Amino acid sequence: MKKNFVSNSTESVRMFKYDWMEALSKVHFTVPLFIYVPVILFFSWKALFVEQMGLLAFSGYAALGLLLWSLTEYILHRFVFHYVPKAKWALRLHFIFHGVHHDYPNDAKRLVMPPSASIPMAFILYLLFSLVFSGGALYAFFAAFVVGYLVYDISHYALHHFNFKGEFWRKLKKHHMLHHYSDDTKGYGVSSALWDKIFGSDFDK
Repeated sequence: MKKNFVSNSTESVRMFKYDWMEALSKVHFTVPLFIYVPVILFFSWKALFVEQMGLLAFSGYAALGLLLWSLTEYILHRFVFHYVPKAKWALRLHFIFHGVHHDYPNDAKRLVMPPSASIPMAFILYLLFSLVFSGGALYAFFAAFVVGYLVYDISHYALHHFNFKGEFWRKLKKHHMLHHYSDDTKGYGVSSALWDKIFGSDFDK
C-alpha cells in the first residue's frame, strides 16, 4: 500500500492566502463546548419543560438521536471526507476538509470542526429533522444528536493528544491511530467502532 506524507509536527500548515480565512480554519478544542453545550441544554429544556415531555419518551428520542449521529459520523467520514475527486479544484476542497488532517494529524488547531462549518451544518440538519419530527420529539432528538457530535469532536482531539489508561479509550485510540498510520480505508468510526464492525471496515484483529 502506498504511504502518503504524514507530518509529526504539532504546528499548523498554512492553507489560505488571506489571514481571515486562515483564522476561520483553526479552532481551540474547547470552542465547540462553549457553542453547543448551551444548545443541548436549550433543546432539552424545550422538550422537558416547555413541551412537558415524559422522561421515557425523551430518553427514547435521545437514544435515537445518538444512534443516528454515530451513523452520520461514519457515513460522513467514509463517503464524504474520504472521497477523493479528480478535478483540481475538488482536490483542493478535499484537502481543506480532511486531507490536511491526514497529512498533519497532530495539528491541535484542526482537530475539531470550526464553527464556520459546524454551525451552518447544524442549521441545515435541524431543518431536515424538522421535516420528520416536531415538538418535544424534535427537541429531544436534536439535543442528543448534538451531544453525539460534541462527543465525537472532543474525542477526536483527545485520541490524538491524550494518553489513556482505561481499556475502552485505549482500544478506541488504537482504532483511530490505525486509520491514520496503517490503513485509511478502514476504521472510519472515531467516537465508536460500531459501524465499522457492522459494515466490514474494521481492522482485522
